[in-house]
Amino acid sequence: MKANPFAWPFRVQFLVGGLACAALLAYALFEQFQMGVEPCPKCIFQRVAFIAAGLVFFIGAVHGPGATGRRIYAVLVAIACATGAVVAIRHLIVQFTPQDPMLAGCGPGLNYLLDTFPVAEAIKKAFMATGDCGEIDWTFLGLTMPAWTLIWFVLLGASALWAGFRRRRAA
Repeated sequence: MKANPFAWPFRVQFLVGGLACAALLAYALFEQFQMGVEPCPKCIFQRVAFIAAGLVFFIGAVHGPGATGRRIYAVLVAIACATGAVVAIRHLIVQFTPQDPMLAGCGPGLNYLLDTFPVAEAIKKAFMATGDCGEIDWTFLGLTMPAWTLIWFVLLGASALWAGFRRRRAA
């Protein structure tokens, strides 16, 4: 195999993308269960986006489709990553915008919202959450967790599009 990841076969590129999503999710679970950093509803939605992207990456890697299929898989990953990026941007806005002191918390957890309200209403309420979502519990190299997820969503989405749309030499 070539050392240049941009020249790797589609299946390998998609396998690496799926493994990256799995590693990011594993780290999020480690932070939650071992380090005690509880996720807010926006964090949960970012995890869902990584799960969706990872599943499409893995399915694409196993399938090994032709040119049209590669493009479809790439667009599906890009949609999942764009959705996650939007959530991450909203999370960053909440973190770095001064909050009203009367808003005391991110709101009830996602499980409570899903048990209490219809799905559409629960999602709406989760996205309106403030307070704890604005709390910065974790940083690395000066960037918060949603900033890192945004970077990863952009990298993974761009890599999927590269893998799906790049010109390939005839074998």
